[in-house]
Amino acid sequence: MMLNGAEDEEKWLAEGIAGIQHNAFYMHRALDSNNLREALKYSAQMLSELRTSKLSPHKYYDLYMRAFDELRKLEIFFKDEGKHGVSVVDLYELVQHAGNILPRLYLLCTVGSVYIKSKEAPAKEVLKDLVEMCRGVQHPLRGLFLRSYLAQVSRDKLPDIGSEYEGDADTVMDAVEFVLQNFTEMNKLWVRMQHQGPGRLREKREKERNELRDLVGKNLHVLSQIEGVDLEMYKETVLPRVLEQVVNCKDDLSQYYLMDCIIQVFPDEYHLQTLETLLGACPQLQPTVDIKTVLSRLMDRLSNYAASSADVLPEFLQVEAFAKLSNAIGKVIEAQVDMPAVGAITLYVSLLTFTLRVHPDRLDYVDLVLGACVKKLSSIPKLDDSRATKQVVALLSAPLEKYNDIVTALTLSNYPRVMDHLDNGTNKVMAMVIIQSIMKNNTCISTVDKVEVLFELIKGLIKDTDGADVDELDEEDFKDEQNAVARLIHMLYNNEPEEMLKIICTVRKHTMAGGPKRLPFTVPSLVFSALRLIRQLQGQEGDIVGEEVPATPKKIFQLLNQIIEDLSNVPSPELALRLSLQCAEAANDCDLEHVAYEFFTQAFVLYEEEIADSKAQVTAIHLIIGTLQRMNVFGVENRDTLTHKATGYSARLLKKPDQCRAVYACSHLFWVDDQDGIKDGERVLLCLKRALRIANAAQQMANVARGSSGPVTLFVEILNKYLYFFEKGNQQITGAAIQGLIELINTEKQNDSATPDSASDAFLASTMRYIQFQRQKGGIMGR
Repeated sequence: MMLNGAEDEEKWLAEGIAGIQHNAFYMHRALDSNNLREALKYSAQMLSELRTSKLSPHKYYDLYMRAFDELRKLEIFFKDEGKHGVSVVDLYELVQHAGNILPRLYLLCTVGSVYIKSKEAPAKEVLKDLVEMCRGVQHPLRGLFLRSYLAQVSRDKLPDIGSEYEGDADTVMDAVEFVLQNFTEMNKLWVRMQHQGPGRLREKREKERNELRDLVGKNLHVLSQIEGVDLEMYKETVLPRVLEQVVNCKDDLSQYYLMDCIIQVFPDEYHLQTLETLLGACPQLQPTVDIKTVLSRLMDRLSNYAASSADVLPEFLQVEAFAKLSNAIGKVIEAQVDMPAVGAITLYVSLLTFTLRVHPDRLDYVDLVLGACVKKLSSIPKLDDSRATKQVVALLSAPLEKYNDIVTALTLSNYPRVMDHLDNGTNKVMAMVIIQSIMKNNTCISTVDKVEVLFELIKGLIKDTDGADVDELDEEDFKDEQNAVARLIHMLYNNEPEEMLKIICTVRKHTMAGGPKRLPFTVPSLVFSALRLIRQLQGQEGDIVGEEVPATPKKIFQLLNQIIEDLSNVPSPELALRLSLQCAEAANDCDLEHVAYEFFTQAFVLYEEEIADSKAQVTAIHLIIGTLQRMNVFGVENRDTLTHKATGYSARLLKKPDQCRAVYACSHLFWVDDQDGIKDGERVLLCLKRALRIANAAQQMANVARGSSGPVTLFVEILNKYLYFFEKGNQQITGAAIQGLIELINTEKQNDSATPDSASDAFLASTMRYIQFQRQKGGIMGR
């Protein structure tokens, strides 16, 4: 009968509950008066309410629970023979005369529970009788709840080993046979529910069926709790019988749920020892069954079992668990041709997790799983399912998380082949995961082969891949990615110079293909990695004769020269200039004058031809001056040439204050404090006087432009330079010259009509206090 709606169903439920309450009231009166015949009469009428076909399974369950509560009270009454005066044997016969079959069987199960408890008949005989009698109700919903009631009242009365109802030698088999028979019949009823009612309500019926699944599954739980069911009985009887029912029912909902039940309720060691039987059923299931989830849960349970104790690992080897699981997954994927990519990859993720837990030392197994995944992915034109992509990332991340060592992953030949199937965005994400793993575990990559494989894995970060739109890159993400690559380069290291030079050449080959946007991030790390090798080799001769030229500073400097030249062509002249100066310093430490001169030449060319911005020029010239001041490798001629260039560029800066500061900075090029350092006091003085003239010109220009000469900061800065060289013993710097400069500053301050500059005044006051302090203590300023 079709339901007319939720309101009608609520009305029918209310009527059913009212009928149960009404008859239960009279049943209780009969129980109180010890009137057995009246109690049976009203209990049968009460149970007749369960004959309804108008309710959905959910509402029927509510009705059933009301009747169940009353049956508990009736069972207590049946137990007390003194109240009703009828033996349990006669009572068992008496209830079989109830008019309708459904109330009769509920009463029979209730009395049967008392009958078994009385031990007046063997438990196995009563249970066999009850499970056979229940065949009389074939309506799917009513029959399912009737058998659920039978399972409920009998679960503590099974003739199990150690039970008070234990019988002869075959007692456990009797208990198992009863539960299996009840399970089989319940599953058949549950499956038949899908055929009740019109086809248009199929989806609703499936949802209702799903709500009743636990009624069937409880039988398997009862089976797992029977003490006498050992591995042998499970292997020979229980599992084959259960799987036979699962396969033969040909219902996807039932098959999926029952397979999951088997995996969840029975012990892990049973699954391990019956793996072949269990896996053999998988390809026989309906194509619509979510077999990937079933197998994934099985592998997860076995993985956890393996992780629980090292003592169980030999069992996995003995039963060849990996081979069986791998073979089963292959058969399932082959059988289910319509299985989506995410399903197949999920299976491989579970198999890989199992492998890493059970056989962490078998890298060949890990590579086999990755290879099988590659084969599946190769049959897919394009991986555009985000869920599948997520599973591929999980597959690739698993070895990194397990071994905490990218070097291990680099030995897996199929690892990069799996990554090739990721889209550009996900490939970058995975590349970042790999780099983060290296940084987190402080992993050093020490061979050229592994560096090659590594850069193949992270190629999405180091060069533009086909189809990638560079203009659409998020700027912040791009910077994070390139900074990660730059940090990675420092983790590529080998103590052997020849091998390290090969690594540097390999890194150069890959990074130089990165394009103009990437080179400014990656080249500095490459240069400093090479400079570290040069310092390791410091002191070696530059010219070595032989077939295989070993790593020498001269050879590495040649490589660096090419790298920086490539960078300057990007163009990134400021960075190229900085790196040229770093290389010049390294050449200075190696006492290679011509190499250092070449890098300085490169720096000056970059300054003159490539750097046009005035601020960038100021920064660059100060870097050149600072580096040149620390150089001690140059002969007189080369040093004079470079110094002349530096002073000349300083005087040609755009702004007068910048000119002034650069020129007085050049004074340090003629006075070096080292023991053998140059000390040309006359040229120092010339620089300072020139700076003074420029400062004076700056004041005059300010006066013309603004009507005031402005602050005297430049003069105070020059005064401090005079004081520095005076204290260093430069005979060309006299006290009279310093005093004259102080008077000039004071005159300028008096002539300045503008608002006083607090910073300039504080600077001057601090300088004057220093001079006064030196005079008071009789130091060099006291002359």
